[in-house]
Amino acid sequence: MNATGFNMLFREKEGVVPNTLVLLAVSGGWLASFALMGSHSVAASIAGVLLCTQAMVLAAYLVHEAAHYTLFAQPAANQRVGEWASFIAGSSYASFDRIRHLHIRHHRDRADLVCFDFKGLMQRSPALRRALEILEWAYVPATEILMHLQVVWRPFFVPSQRPYRARALAMLALRGSLLVALAAWSPRALLLYALSYLLLLHVLNFFDAFHHTFEQFVVAPHEPLDLAGRDRRYEHDNTYTNLVSVRWPWLNLLTLNFGYHNAHHERAAAPWYRLPAVHRELYGPDNAAVMPLSALLATWHKNRVRRVHAEEYGAPVAGRLSPERFVGTHGVSFLSVI
Repeated sequence: MNATGFNMLFREKEGVVPNTLVLLAVSGGWLASFALMGSHSVAASIAGVLLCTQAMVLAAYLVHEAAHYTLFAQPAANQRVGEWASFIAGSSYASFDRIRHLHIRHHRDRADLVCFDFKGLMQRSPALRRALEILEWAYVPATEILMHLQVVWRPFFVPSQRPYRARALAMLALRGSLLVALAAWSPRALLLYALSYLLLLHVLNFFDAFHHTFEQFVVAPHEPLDLAGRDRRYEHDNTYTNLVSVRWPWLNLLTLNFGYHNAHHERAAAPWYRLPAVHRELYGPDNAAVMPLSALLATWHKNRVRRVHAEEYGAPVAGRLSPERFVGTHGVSFLSVI
């Protein structure tokens, strides 16, 4: 494909280079990571785990970009890449269209929407709640594992989810076969891949947990929801920016600039490589809307058990710069709310 063809493929001419690079890095890095994880070298194995985790993190946020149609000029191209990125991120048991639908509703309804009432399940099963709390105390992302597993099992047990059964079966067969092949080639690589996936869930939850203090609703996918006063001001006042680094902005590329969340909600059609500029335009050089990473890590650690059952997200104080009271939440990943 010539340069003109690339320009026509991508939504913006400026996106040709950054989007091509990140797509190549995600696909190539993910595949290469398995060779490293299968190595008998400790250093190579550690590098493989980190590379696999990073590739899956970027893949997850590419799904998000594709959901907003910010990558390519045509919706179909965004959908195809969204499906591939979702496969890399381990969330392909549901279609990209389902993921996109609920995420766009999150923006439109200015709310955290979930189709699976995991908090209600914990209320009905104290033993499950206790197990989740123990595992989260031990830094096992059990609540997020539950949220991702429900996407797989609900088509087999919930009548309204039966139309999605064929997709779930096909992906179980495909991904299961690949995992069996990986185990036959290198049991070590399989175990390290599982570790990488757990790290992925931790990363996604850390950022998702502190992006909003929106109201949370359990809904059917197409169930209408009254906005009930959730206007643009509400959206802004209940959205938070959590960057990897203010001093070294290039580090935010580790999450594809997803931490610029106020800028994203203000201009949801802005692609990932424009969000730092949008943030500077909205907030200037003082970064008044940014929550310090160190403080968020502290509250993420301190509230890791409480977060399992907390009904409220908590409330940042002192102009959003002191998030000690920000408990955060579980179960709001755009990959698993379906």
